[in-house]
Amino acid sequence: MSTDDERQAPDASRALPPRLDPRLGRAPRHRTGSTAAGSGSAHPSRGRTRAAATARVVAGLVSLVLLVTSGWGWYLGRVAEATVNRTDAIPTAGNDDVGDVGAAMNLLLVGNDSRAALTDQQLAELNAGSDSGTNTDTMILAHVPADGSKASFVSFPRDSYVQIPGHGWDKLNAAYAYGMQDAAKGASDADQRASGAQLLVRTISQLTGLQIDHYAEVDLLGFFKLSSVVGGVEVNLCEAVDDSYYSGAVFPAGVQVISGADALKFVRQRHGLPRGDFDRIIRQQVFIAGVLRNMLSDNVLLDLGKQRQLVEAAAEALTVDQTLNLLQLAQQMQSVTAGSIDFQTIPYVGDDHDDAGRYILRLEDTDTLHAFFAELSAEPQKPTATTPAAPATVAPGDVSVEVYNGSGTKGLAATAATELTSSGFVVTGTANADSTDYTATEIRYAAGDEALATTLAAAIPGATTSVLDGVTSGTLQLVLGSDFNGVGQPVTAAPPAATTTGEDPRTAADTSCIN
Repeated sequence: MSTDDERQAPDASRALPPRLDPRLGRAPRHRTGSTAAGSGSAHPSRGRTRAAATARVVAGLVSLVLLVTSGWGWYLGRVAEATVNRTDAIPTAGNDDVGDVGAAMNLLLVGNDSRAALTDQQLAELNAGSDSGTNTDTMILAHVPADGSKASFVSFPRDSYVQIPGHGWDKLNAAYAYGMQDAAKGASDADQRASGAQLLVRTISQLTGLQIDHYAEVDLLGFFKLSSVVGGVEVNLCEAVDDSYYSGAVFPAGVQVISGADALKFVRQRHGLPRGDFDRIIRQQVFIAGVLRNMLSDNVLLDLGKQRQLVEAAAEALTVDQTLNLLQLAQQMQSVTAGSIDFQTIPYVGDDHDDAGRYILRLEDTDTLHAFFAELSAEPQKPTATTPAAPATVAPGDVSVEVYNGSGTKGLAATAATELTSSGFVVTGTANADSTDYTATEIRYAAGDEALATTLAAAIPGATTSVLDGVTSGTLQLVLGSDFNGVGQPVTAAPPAATTTGEDPRTAADTSCIN
């Protein structure tokens, strides 16, 4: 690719010889000798580190040039457009104003468990059993900010109990099937699937409070092909597993590379795992993380043939909405790294059963869920050069304090009053609080006395401050809690509040063992 012609978009009327066509990739060169053995370097590991770092820099530059400034990106886009399957998945009702290309994007990734496209031989090879209809047991929302600096994936357990528009409360994985049933009588299979996708999109949009911009669906056969092309994914199992009967997953403990049929068995297993579907979700996230690590690796960034294979496999495996541009999505994510890709599970309360006695997963309330996804989709804040002004304070002698003992420790108010006086504060009185069960020390003040409260709070690090109407202007109330350790000493830190998100976030760079 050293001539001007090679940097221009390919011209279909002027074919290049195969050996010069950049769209065909080029065969890897094999070196027969080793330079390391005879280099005489005193620090071979340091040299390898520098070489690896240089290779990553070169890979990034080459990838950028290929995808953005050359005809290679144009060609890959044409390959994708020629083979990708399209469906009318984005509804206008309940999910309006689809975002423009280049802006922040929410993509719903769905795993379709249909076996309709599999032959008997493939069913046996994949241990997939018989076709049980259309199940969407894998649902993941991917958010990519406008600057492409990171990516967030949130999984939705299939048994999440949600409101499905027009169908009331049910398990989330029923939404797609309901949508297919809602299709007009006599509708084609494609139209039924589009109707199913639209209802699922509306359900997720209602659940998260977010607009779903794009949709991508992969079936079992497509996943099998795609996992084979990436050359296998490295996974790490804490314990050996044997699920021969259900998923066919039989793997030893430890680090191993899986692909093809084994990859499908790996992400489908839930029987025999300590937390069932939750562990399956973690496996799906780990596998996606491995695929992304492979795609961001030097082996792919520097191999035009591998890039073409991945694009072809992804296009054939996926069914996407009418407007999703795979090349533009790749360009938007070109600056992302494995460490800036995180995986989470939608916040949930815990296990339960519905009125029919079926197992369901109770999610957090609507306000909590919407707040979670609003934070997830918030645009990264650019640092500003201004430094916020420090809060105003006054001299301790200008601060009058009433001390109340709410800690349950006898005589603590008097002790605190003595220490405050020694520190220059004016103590106007001591008394017991209305309760002895205060766990946190509080500083209460009237509106307009912020500077007084800030001065006292600096003398008792960690104490909470609050404005109360009943407090006399010019005088602070100090309510001592069981966390109080003395004037000038930080209060005892409260234990972190329990969270209900269910799963700790993990990044695509995390290769620790899983179930």
